Amino acid sequence: MNRTRHQVRRARQRRGTALVEFAMVAPVFFLFMVGAIEFGRAIMVQEVLTDASREGARIGSVDGTQASDATAAASAYLNAMKISGATVSVSPANLGSSTPSGTQVNVTVSIPYRSVSWVPAPWFLGSATLTANTVMQRQATPMQ
Repeated sequence: MNRTRHQVRRARQRRGTALVEFAMVAPVFFLFMVGAIEFGRAIMVQEVLTDASREGARIGSVDGTQASDATAAASAYLNAMKISGATVSVSPANLGSSTPSGTQVNVTVSIPYRSVSWVPAPWFLGSATLTANTVMQRQATPMQ
């Protein structure tokens, strides 16, 4: 395998090309990867919020429970999933034992995306607020 001087010189000149190409492509690639991870995080947190609002509405729809019970159930679910800083609201606010069956119980859970982002300065969804809402009807306790 005898190489001519021309081939050796050409190989030396080509050696730096891969480094330059990597330097040009790497930032775009890593930016794309961080964006994909952040988008996945947003979807995951949205599902957790949906589950928390569903849990709160399920508790709130049982006859004899208070609005604070529904709020506590949604908050407990969020805490179990390591999500902090969310706002839980229950409507009607005066939910109690005198609330008639058939009344709609509305539980809304929301959080600014900035609070749950994995990136220190979220640029992807930085100003967005993730919100989930569940409505269930109040059910009468069955006669025993």
